[in-house]
Amino acid sequence: MTSQMIGAAALAALLMTPALSAQVGKSQGVVDANTAPEADIAGFPNMTPAIAKALVAKRPFASPAELNAFLLSQGLTAEQAMAFYAKAFVHINLNTATSEEILLVPGAGRRMTREFAEYRPWKTWAQFDREIGKYVGPEATAKLAQYAFIPMNGNTASDADLMTVPGATQAWADKVKKGRPYKTAADLEKVAGKAQARFFVVE
Repeated sequence: MTSQMIGAAALAALLMTPALSAQVGKSQGVVDANTAPEADIAGFPNMTPAIAKALVAKRPFASPAELNAFLLSQGLTAEQAMAFYAKAFVHINLNTATSEEILLVPGAGRRMTREFAEYRPWKTWAQFDREIGKYVGPEATAKLAQYAFIPMNGNTASDADLMTVPGATQAWADKVKKGRPYKTAADLEKVAGKAQARFFVVE
């Protein structure tokens, strides 16, 4: 095999290797309801200072279903809660989210309850862009992605991946890396914090 052929083969292999990408969908303006400041939450649709304060006191929410139940208990209608989700949400795990949770994602609808499940396990955002983009196009795909995450390995996640976690700082990322290796999810939660630990798996 010539050096030119070797180079071509190496390039092909590189192009076929999925690039590491952010594991929490890039925000298009939606913030994480578990980490957003109370003052910001109070300014979102259908919020009052009292509801915003109660929401912060109740955090962290383990799922959007928990957040939805809380908002309904505060007197919001399903439509009012959905308007709030256009600004703040609790990210869904693409690999485990229930149909109920997916339906809370603005713009998802029943079709995405099928499509999100069909392509599991999700491993990269490139995969998500390719598969979901076939149905709704790139702009709508990006809007859906901001409500979701693909779990990252707590023992191997890169700095770039760690910094996609809502509320992440470099000091927090360094703390997570320093605590490795983690043997259980509980071990990681002690270091990362309950709200942030939900974005990881321990392998």
